[in-house]
Amino acid sequence: MDPSTGAGPDGHGAPVGRRLVLGMLGLGAGAMAAAPWLQGRLEAALGAVADKDPTGVTGLLPNGGGFRYYSVTSSVPHKDDGNYRLTVDGLVDKPGAYRLADLRALPQTRLVRDVQCVTGWRVPETPFEGVRLSTLLDAAGVRRGAKAVRFTCFDGAYSESLTLDQARRPDVLVTLKLRDKPLGHSHGGPVRLYVAPMYFYKSAKWLSGITVTDEVRPGYWEERGYDVDAWVGRSNGRDDDPTA
Repeated sequence: MDPSTGAGPDGHGAPVGRRLVLGMLGLGAGAMAAAPWLQGRLEAALGAVADKDPTGVTGLLPNGGGFRYYSVTSSVPHKDDGNYRLTVDGLVDKPGAYRLADLRALPQTRLVRDVQCVTGWRVPETPFEGVRLSTLLDAAGVRRGAKAVRFTCFDGAYSESLTLDQARRPDVLVTLKLRDKPLGHSHGGPVRLYVAPMYFYKSAKWLSGITVTDEVRPGYWEERGYDVDAWVGRSNGRDDDPTA
């Protein structure tokens, strides 16, 4: 399983039949030699299937975009303009909640970087677009004594953390778009965190809460042995230097 976006279903979803799994494997293998337009359609199809797949098998299949689809739960509710809210609270002077329209109305930043999973797969030169996390922190008014930011997700299970200095970097976004399109559900939409200089498990999908805290609290994968600081090439046993 791939820790970049979460894995390990809880077993409460509907079972996936053997025929469907074998069919998906054959389809994925054939797509490796397919034309780019077919690969793009395959990625969309696999993303839709992944939403209902509690086995994680869809995440192992090749697809045109190079991403793999995972969740740490067997299912994740869908959110949209009508019911999505992103809360900002904790050690702040002005806690609040943002609707999608509120986030879209803020200044947007577009970054084009390689996406790197700690398990080895990579998606080069991938555009992400959204609001700088520092913008939301400044609007909330971070209190003295704050040292970290904790992120929670509407799948009800996943969490992540950054130090306050890390969270204020200009290449950390509350993301609304991927590849210049609204962020789809399978990619963590409608809003996800994007921490460009770190391995992808730090970029929490289905973001619903930003809480300013007085210490870094290990997230879902850190509690299972992964590094709290996840600089690409400088963590997880690769380098002792924790600087960006």
